[in-house]
Formats: sequence, C-alpha cells, structure tokens
Amino acid sequence: MIETVKHLIGSGGPSGFGSRSTADHVTCNSDLRSLTAIITGATSGIGAETARVLAKRGARLVLPARSVKTAEETKARILSEFPDAEIIVMHLDLSSLTSVRRFVDDFESLNLPLNILINNAGKYAHKHALSEDGVEMTFATNYLGHFLLTKLLLKKMIETAAQTGVQGRIVNVTSVVHSWFSGDMLQYLADISRNNRNYDATRAYALSKLANVLHTVELSRLLHKMDANVTANCVHPGIVKTRLTRDREGVVTDLVFFLTSKLLKSVPQAAATTCYVATSPRLRNVCGKYFSDCNEARSSKSGSCNLKAQRLWTASDLLVSPPNSTTNLSHTSF
Repeated sequence: MIETVKHLIGSGGPSGFGSRSTADHVTCNSDLRSLTAIITGATSGIGAETARVLAKRGARLVLPARSVKTAEETKARILSEFPDAEIIVMHLDLSSLTSVRRFVDDFESLNLPLNILINNAGKYAHKHALSEDGVEMTFATNYLGHFLLTKLLLKKMIETAAQTGVQGRIVNVTSVVHSWFSGDMLQYLADISRNNRNYDATRAYALSKLANVLHTVELSRLLHKMDANVTANCVHPGIVKTRLTRDREGVVTDLVFFLTSKLLKSVPQAAATTCYVATSPRLRNVCGKYFSDCNEARSSKSGSCNLKAQRLWTASDLLVSPPNSTTNLSHTSF
C-alpha cells in the first residue's frame, strides 16, 4: 500500500528520482558523447524515447529494427531535434536467430565500440504463433532473440570496457507481469511451442518477462565470474499504453487501461528507469538487480531464482545452437 502511494505521488527514492521522473530528468547531467549504444525496439514507445534522450546526451546510436523504413523515420525525427546526432539503422528480426547472427556480423564489420546494450523490444502475441526456429513467438522475440544477441555481443562489450575504462551496461527491459507466471516455465514453453492447446497470451507474455529477469540474474553471475567491467540489470518501466498492445486493442484492453489510469506513466516517464540504469554513475558496479521507478526494487521471484536462472540459461544455449548442431526445441529435453 505504501509503495502504491509513493508511486501515485511520484516521491523520489534513494536515487532522488521516482515514478514521475522523466528520461530527460534522470540524464540531465550525463555526457554520453564517447559512448555507443544499441537499443532494440527503438521505433516506438519507450524505446524511441530512450533513443531520443541518449542521442540528446551525445551517444552514438545503433537502431536495429525489423522494419528499416520505420527505423529510418525514427532516425529522422531524432535528427530533426538533434542534427549532430550519429545514428545507424540496421535490420534485425529478434524472432529469427539467423537474423540475430547476421545483425551481429554486420555490426562487428563496422568496427565500432559498444558501451551500452538496451534489450527493450517487446511483443504481446494475441494469437498462438511459432518463430521460424519453432519457438513460441512472444518468447522468441522478447527473450530468446535478446539472449542470443547479448551472448554474441558480450565479447565486444568486454573488450570496449577494457580498452576505454568505461564500464559497459546491459539493460534488460522486463515487466512486473513476470510475477504472474507460475509453474514449470520450460515445460510450459515446450508445450506451447509444440501445440496451441494450452496457449494463453498473457501467461506467455509473463513467461517471457520472467525469462528476462532470470537472464539478468545468470548473466550477472557469469560477468562476476569473468571479472568483466560490464554490468547487467533489469528494469520494470511501469504501466504505459504503447504500441506493444496493438494486437490487443478493443473493449477489454481499453477498460483495463481506464481502470489503471491513475497508475499509468507517460512514455517519457516510462523510459526514465531504463535511461537511469543505462547511464547513472551512481550504479557503477551494481549488477544483477531489478529496478522500478528509477530505484532498486525486489523482484517477487528473486528469492528462489538462481537455480531457475541457470536452468534457463542451459536450455537457452541449446535453443540458440547453430543449425548444423541439429539441436532444436522439438527434441530438447526440459
């Protein structure tokens, strides 16, 4: 109850920021002119605002998108406001592991450093569908594509941090909805990737967001083990109506947003936590944490997630194995 009241009035936490802080506000003292950031899902909503603000602070942006045309429009809007911004648009379909590998190859060919990776892109699939790799579409887009993307870019991030002395930041955008999932997550994934009998769009979305949290936990452990100058944290941006719900438009969705309207954030407010975690010097060496309203919070799943995180990582490694390894979901044992 107390936390809800704090959220409603926008009171600041230990960071000095709160639910009503904006991305502009939390980065007002940030100079990112020497940094390069990759931001997925930057063509609309929270991702677009994150890109706009990081460009405003001087970061070089790489905007991967399934629709290059839409990404170019986002780039044009940012350049109209900040003409000196450096923005590179590249193709990436996160639901395709082949596309993820191709993007990483193309990015590495640019010989750019990489300081910040923001895994922001999200999908809420109303109808059951499978990716070209045979994985349920929401999970494939929200989590598995980002898992492979992060894994393939990690070496570049570690090298950049070692060469520049600037700590790398990985930010995984999750949702409080992750706490809605219960049960055996890998068994449920296997079930809905083989047939649609048990498919529930909200449960599938919650599963993908729980996977984002567990990915952060295990990635943090591995980064610490490698003594890498890179951190990984996850963020809950808050409740905001963006294009993520475009497949769910209708009376029910509108009613839900009406009933929760007092808790809704604007897009600039929703992007604040991502920008804070990606840039704040206060968070140097802070790793494996969950943030909400620009402050560290406690994930409801954090008490017993280490073994789950390791199990998910092992299964994910199998799922993203190159095609010639003949390992795929249909014969992976969970």
